[in-house]
Amino acid sequence: MRFQVLDIIPHLKNPVTGEIVSTADRLNQVVETARRAEDLGYDSFSVGERHAGEFISSSPTTVLAAIAAVTTRIRLQSGVTVLSVLDPVRVAEDYATIDQLSRGRLELVIGKGNEVLQYPLFGLDLADQWELLAEKYALLRRLWTEENLTWSGRFRTALTEPTTTTPRPFAGAPRVWHGSATSLASAALAAQWGDPLFTANAIQPRENYKLLIDHYREEYDRHGHDPRHQYLGSGSGAGGVFIADTTQEAKRQFGPVYEALTTGRNVPGNNSPYRDIDHAVADGPALVGSPEQVIDKILSYHALYGHDLQSISLPTTLPFAWQLEILERFALEVIPAVRAAAPTTLWADGDPYAGRPESAGSTEADAAARVTADHNHHRSSYVRTH
Repeated sequence: MRFQVLDIIPHLKNPVTGEIVSTADRLNQVVETARRAEDLGYDSFSVGERHAGEFISSSPTTVLAAIAAVTTRIRLQSGVTVLSVLDPVRVAEDYATIDQLSRGRLELVIGKGNEVLQYPLFGLDLADQWELLAEKYALLRRLWTEENLTWSGRFRTALTEPTTTTPRPFAGAPRVWHGSATSLASAALAAQWGDPLFTANAIQPRENYKLLIDHYREEYDRHGHDPRHQYLGSGSGAGGVFIADTTQEAKRQFGPVYEALTTGRNVPGNNSPYRDIDHAVADGPALVGSPEQVIDKILSYHALYGHDLQSISLPTTLPFAWQLEILERFALEVIPAVRAAAPTTLWADGDPYAGRPESAGSTEADAAARVTADHNHHRSSYVRTH
């Protein structure tokens, strides 16, 4: 299995202590986390996009460009690029620029977004969200693969003059994943194009996400795509990963924060049914507990989903040094065991994007060796302050 760190850059007070970092500090934490994730052998780092609510991820391309400047190996992803509300021409330009800056390390994850207030903000009708996504994605694909393109559609001014976006991507069009959370539509769109799917696996029971995954695989087969390239990513539950020596200690330390954040979120139709930490750990997708508990939960989801890429998010309301300790413990105590139990060809032999660029590809053995070496070098610098 491969591993991604995702930050949708929430900017929240710690609900227990009331503390909050400045906007500048929070953004710099994202960049530093990506740099540390690369040092620890994670495979990719993803930046989310939100244009409403308590988030500061309205410009993910800027943040990804900053990350590209301080990393050399880790793949860069979005999570998700809210393509439904964006201009595909600008998306093609901005992300191709990141692809050039990172020398081919970009992979896009697109979706219609998880915030309904984004649509009126951009002068769009929420009722059109799926049609917007489908049309804009078809145009984006052509912008990245064709030159001197003319085009017309329903939602955007026609390109009547031959159009070639610049810069061009670093080494052909980057791979595009499709984010899926609540509807069969994203799964079907991914399957139509033969693209990989990323299941949110955030707040709902696993059976709900399994329905979307099954639909994706059925449609992928129906469209006749190569099953060897049918990759699947999975999220890790809302609230963030939390690891302690024992599951009971993890629940004691993180439970009050998790429960306060869950209680404070009141979005009808988009709330987690796992309101308390015991329920979340026992039955929900939250990766909270001892390393063994977290390993077992990831593998239990893998047995159901068969996913290739596991995404995690840090509990960003905690002190930053504590977040980095969790990042390291996950790399050292969880990743090696899961990699050994759940091998994948993603970004390895058999994956057509493995060599894009060659310096970004690595074997799972290489990654495990990097984790051990990085642990020996960095362990003494992590000090938990809480």
